[in-house]
Amino acid sequence: QVQLVESGGGSVQAGGSLRLSCAASGGTFSRYAMAWFRQAPGKERGFVAAISGSGITTGYADSVKGRFTISRDNAKNTVYLQMNTLKPEDTAVYYCGARSQYGSRWYPDYDYWGQGTQVTVSL
Repeated sequence: QVQLVESGGGSVQAGGSLRLSCAASGGTFSRYAMAWFRQAPGKERGFVAAISGSGITTGYADSVKGRFTISRDNAKNTVYLQMNTLKPEDTAVYYCGARSQYGSRWYPDYDYWGQGTQVTVSL
């Protein structure tokens, strides 16, 4: 059983930056592909970025490509999401998820989830 805990959310002005962290415990972290999803009120949980267990392969939603960077430190059992040039439409609860295989952008495919962290971007 893998436990995930997100942190780093907050309120920023448009154009600002935040770095989210997701700390994992309870499993062999490097064996899991990790991803970030986000959910705004009244909307479905949507894919943001994913990274393979080794950290070599990454993927991004078109809406964040060039602004967000996903990375991981397997020695620290942590995955990160560096978010730059934030926009009001990035406002959402951000969740990290884990699954055994890299490649899915569909949230039901993920086996483990954190509790989420709120990101609010204002004009």
